[in-house]
Amino acid sequence: MRDVDEVDEVDAYVVGARDDDNDIGRIEERETFLLFSQDIPSQNLGFVDPKSTTLDLNVAGKDYVIHQSPTILNRPGSTTGAVVWKITPLVADWLASSDSFLWTSGILSPTSNILELGCGISGLVGLVLAPLLARYTLTDQSYVGRLVEKNIEENKHLLDPSKPTAVSQKRKGKPLAVKSKIKLRFLPLDWELDEVTSSLTGDDNIKSFDVVIACDCIYNDTLIQPLVQTCADVCSLRSADENATDKPTVCLVAQQLRDPEIFEGWVKEFSRYFRVWRIPDNALTEELRSNPGFVVHLGILRDTTEIRNQS
Repeated sequence: MRDVDEVDEVDAYVVGARDDDNDIGRIEERETFLLFSQDIPSQNLGFVDPKSTTLDLNVAGKDYVIHQSPTILNRPGSTTGAVVWKITPLVADWLASSDSFLWTSGILSPTSNILELGCGISGLVGLVLAPLLARYTLTDQSYVGRLVEKNIEENKHLLDPSKPTAVSQKRKGKPLAVKSKIKLRFLPLDWELDEVTSSLTGDDNIKSFDVVIACDCIYNDTLIQPLVQTCADVCSLRSADENATDKPTVCLVAQQLRDPEIFEGWVKEFSRYFRVWRIPDNALTEELRSNPGFVVHLGILRDTTEIRNQS
């Protein structure tokens, strides 16, 4: 895998500051202004369908049946992981496309080991990507576990490359070859309570991850610091992994733009720990780029000496 700086397929916008940048706050305020000055269409919070208990979704040329829980969503004090959000199938489709620069640059490969934070009840990104990778670990709070496992069981025929499925004509790019051994699993992980250790990989010989994914996890300002800290903790496992490549773990964060203050709070905190790039439209699928209410960033963990102190 080449360094993100060397990926010439993408003219990514650098969000975080470089060594000669003196005014960090202005850079991150400018990122917020650039994104929220667009005419962002209403997404009705961004649910696919908050009332249905079952969704039929076509993603990357395959038809998935996803069970969700409007009942859990509507309980007092409940979290939002009980239903599918609009950005999730779009991100899954983009990540699975062979045209994505994440594959052509080697950030993703058939040997990749991926961890997803805040997967929600659907586990959809993992369901779509797992056949293309070596290992995919879904994580979220324990309450989503039962439905995640149900969705894995419901769609297990799509995870088995020995059982061919019809490919939709809507598929963009050439289908990627799938591996013969599928490894997709769910583990509970609470950003505020649980410690991040190499045991998350599920393999004593593997001590770190190649990519960390967080899809539409940024909606509450009280969770920004725990989420960013968890991202940093997972990425820092790489430095202690003697068997890993010399390439850093890449953190991918996709989100719907809802509140400029919450977004700016996230990008400031994330940029403290990570060097950050925003993925431009020309590197996204048409469905993802056509809606200015969605955005995808990549982060590479800074060296310890680079991490800025809280202002």
